[in-house]
Amino acid sequence: MIFSRTRTRKAAPAPAPSAAASTAAFTPGCPMGHDRPADGGQAVPEQTRRVPASLFTPAFTDPDQASAFIRQFHAELAGSGNPVHREREVLDEIARTGTYRHTAEELAFGAKVAWRNSARCIGRLYWRSLVVRDLREVSSADELAEECFEHLRLATNGGRIRPMITVFAPDRPGRPAARIVNAQLVRYAGYPDGAGGWTGDPAGGQLTARAIDLGWKPGDGRFDVLPLLVQERAGERPHWYELPDDTTLEVPLSHPEYRWFAELGLRWYAVPAICDQTLEIGGVRYPAAPFNGWYMGTEIGARNLADADRYNVLAEVAGRLRLDTSNDRTLWKDRVLVELNRAVLHSYQEAGVTMTDHHTESERFLKHVAQEKRLGRETPADWSWIVPPVSGGLTPVYHRYYDPVDPATRPAFVAREPW
Repeated sequence: MIFSRTRTRKAAPAPAPSAAASTAAFTPGCPMGHDRPADGGQAVPEQTRRVPASLFTPAFTDPDQASAFIRQFHAELAGSGNPVHREREVLDEIARTGTYRHTAEELAFGAKVAWRNSARCIGRLYWRSLVVRDLREVSSADELAEECFEHLRLATNGGRIRPMITVFAPDRPGRPAARIVNAQLVRYAGYPDGAGGWTGDPAGGQLTARAIDLGWKPGDGRFDVLPLLVQERAGERPHWYELPDDTTLEVPLSHPEYRWFAELGLRWYAVPAICDQTLEIGGVRYPAAPFNGWYMGTEIGARNLADADRYNVLAEVAGRLRLDTSNDRTLWKDRVLVELNRAVLHSYQEAGVTMTDHHTESERFLKHVAQEKRLGRETPADWSWIVPPVSGGLTPVYHRYYDPVDPATRPAFVAREPW
């Protein structure tokens, strides 16, 4: 059985925010990072790359980054021709306007390479299969919200999750584009109880407070889906939108052996769509570009549900298992963690929702590393994110070193700059 809930869409600009709400920061839940792409192609003569010094500000496109990307695009895509003409065209456009427009092919390539360059993602074997939705003409909050909902419908695909990115309007000189405030398109609310505890997900606490301040009416459950907050212009109050009932596929968690596990009322959503990072391609910044792969079981079973600063259910499950929790030497936490992850994998399989396990994905990641090596490309990786949080030493990704991560590498998903 899959949970779905009827929700009414709302859009409302609201009164001025509280100081606490306006300074909220959010941490992405999907493993993203920055790596180093291959470079290649022919260089354009230096004199054609000069633009007025006034354009070298954070609001304008760096022509060197643009040149590097165009050369990479032509070097990696067979049959794309000589890059010199396109590079000159791009640099002329930057000199005139301060930025340039990617072709549809350049945008799709850049988005895929940004995933390939994500040092924290173990699932990069599939980077070529990314579905890229080019919606750069969409800039209003209402339209952007509707297309985010459509992203969730398409990516969910009845449970057969599609890796997908929807790219909205880029920042332009003096005209920053719309932002999505949420860390993920789907996230659960968190309500502090005033005594140091929480109902729901503490990771959603700041967004919950901000949504309430904007006029959202909260529930009181452990798994209340937060609204989508979209900020159309710098300095304006976000608009908020309830997620329609057909956008949020949720899986109730049960266990293959313990029938009582379902009584805990635990569940999780199907699509981890990150939306608080900026997609950077060749110096152009796309601040609204929600992106998803699919879950690896440990992300839910060993982190979201188990971490002390998240749902923190280890003691609750240990009580049901009648484990000795008197001290850590009984390894009760380890035993609970395994059963939690068994429940997650079992439940998603029973529901027909795509999910992978950490052993399989570790093998696939090393296959990706080998493929990239054959193509002459490095695969930088953040060891602390690539090694799974359960049985790390039993996976092949544990027993090796990785190429260093260069934070300047582009295309990439990067932390969003504040307005």
